[in-house]
Amino acid sequence: MSEAIIEPDLPIIDPHHHLWDLRPIVPMFPEPRHRFIETLVPVSYYTFDQLHAEVSAGHNVIGTVFMECGAFYNGRYGDALKPVGEVEYVNGVAAQSASGLYGNLRLCAGIIGHADLTLGDKVGEVLDALHAASPNRFKGIRHQGAWDADPEVLGPPFHAPPELYRDAIFREGFAELGKRDMTFDAWILEPQIPDVIDLAKAFPDQPICLDHCGTPLGMASYTGKLHERFDTWRHNIHQLAKCENVVIKLGGLAMHNCAMPEDGPAVGHGSEHLAALWRPYIETCIEAFGSKRAMFESNYPVDRWGATYPVLWNTFKRITQKAGADEKTDLYAGTATRFYGLQDLLLTT
Repeated sequence: MSEAIIEPDLPIIDPHHHLWDLRPIVPMFPEPRHRFIETLVPVSYYTFDQLHAEVSAGHNVIGTVFMECGAFYNGRYGDALKPVGEVEYVNGVAAQSASGLYGNLRLCAGIIGHADLTLGDKVGEVLDALHAASPNRFKGIRHQGAWDADPEVLGPPFHAPPELYRDAIFREGFAELGKRDMTFDAWILEPQIPDVIDLAKAFPDQPICLDHCGTPLGMASYTGKLHERFDTWRHNIHQLAKCENVVIKLGGLAMHNCAMPEDGPAVGHGSEHLAALWRPYIETCIEAFGSKRAMFESNYPVDRWGATYPVLWNTFKRITQKAGADEKTDLYAGTATRFYGLQDLLLTT
């Protein structure tokens, strides 16, 4: 699907994308996980060249934030410290982008890694090593807690236990983030939003970002249930928004999990069609959190399931067509800048 770029001069910081290599020889992606992901995402190799091509395709993307995805782990560091390899790799990508050979664009200006918070207070060693791997770009971690009783909702790559964010040992590890002024990204599924509410209330000074609008579900045992579950989702989003330490990412809705669209990957829906599907969720989140605590995200390449990169951002811009200039500044760059501490990026771009 090819479209004219809407508002091509609007500065964008894409605060959520991945980099990976899912070829079977990579040890941290065993073959079952590799096969599963390739059925969902029509790209097995997504590194600097692929990302640079996406963000240079018309929209005014000035910088990005990398989100952990279990890639490029270094097993030689040991099980707890192997995620440091991912941050080392991404820091190199960021340095490549910042070299000046690719213009003013700053890919991976912020880096979100992973640390196993179920290590309890021992995770502090891992957090310090992650920061040492990229002292200027590393901002925090994500420890995904996505779980559902229906194993078909997530598939074999994801093994978070139920109610992980309520676990006492997990919370011991979580407390280590605050000691280091690090952010936390939460990825859960829509029925689990109350777990994030409970976590945010228990740690009111810890900056938390809820990814992907809370991941509404429309597949497997949730097929056809988006409408009937919408009011529950909306109520929980408004309850979470009462926690002032939480911001929300507006996106992820093109994932196959959400069934918006139901068909994929990369079928070719236009931004008008996608805007009609996503508008109730995006507008509810902005209403609840306000523009200063909400940020658009691409979640690429995962969201390639339902939208090309240019169409995805066109969709967001259609939804915010009537928003004021200050609101757009927040939603497309400002909130991401504040939450991830990217002020230097804006000053040098």
